[in-house]
Amino acid sequence: MSSETQPRARHRRRLTRRRTVVGGLAALGLTGAALVGSGMLAPAGAASAWPAAKGSKPVAKTIEVSGTYDGKLQRFYGTGALGDGGQGEGQAPMFTLKDGAVLQNVVIGSPAADGVHCLGSCTLQNVWWEDVGEDAASFKGKSASAVYTVHGGGARKASDKVFQFNGAGKLVITKFQLSDFGKLVRSCGNCSTQYKRTIIVNDVDVTVPGKQLVGVNANYGDTASLRNIRVHGDAKRKIQPCVRYEGNNKGKEPRTLGSGPDGTHCRYAASDITYK
Repeated sequence: MSSETQPRARHRRRLTRRRTVVGGLAALGLTGAALVGSGMLAPAGAASAWPAAKGSKPVAKTIEVSGTYDGKLQRFYGTGALGDGGQGEGQAPMFTLKDGAVLQNVVIGSPAADGVHCLGSCTLQNVWWEDVGEDAASFKGKSASAVYTVHGGGARKASDKVFQFNGAGKLVITKFQLSDFGKLVRSCGNCSTQYKRTIIVNDVDVTVPGKQLVGVNANYGDTASLRNIRVHGDAKRKIQPCVRYEGNNKGKEPRTLGSGPDGTHCRYAASDITYK
């Protein structure tokens, strides 16, 4: 530690380190102001506890969001046309976020319909899915510069996918937790329009049962980077961190090409994943 006679040098070191951290995260598509305001500069660690919902709100028609929607930690659940509770494709979402929209402090209960649809860049902050419906969220932007940010929150009881990545751009997931799931993220394997997709998963807690963290389409140039992943209860290491597929645009079931780190499409090392 620097002595009291060297305050300027100590200040410069702190400032340089902070610039390095903020600059690195900004490269992931996250602004410094958003990071400081949301606590994303905090060190990696165990995920926060699930919140208790502060009241309930039935949703009979999709809520469209532009700007910021703060749910104040109320539980939103589907009713009427959104109350089917099934796993069928093509269901309407509980929330639709327009380009640049922010959804925060929301608990999505059951039935959850098709969760959240992002039509462009979006931020999901402190959003919790108690019982995932068809999907927790689907990302559908068409621009390669689109950035979808999931910070905090968690999801349970996803029989298939938590996040469906149909569009173009980059998906960044930080400080998230999930349990009882099929896949955390799947790059669409058979959408009629395909894109190169970038996925970054960092500082996430995963609890069994579960099958797969990320699925990418190697033939379309997808990449998935995994860091600070903590897996709980998977003594036999059955959860696959990253699986590579051969996607298509014809609606066919994609072919599995392989799994595990390859330095190109599945970017992580053994030290990036710890088992608790």
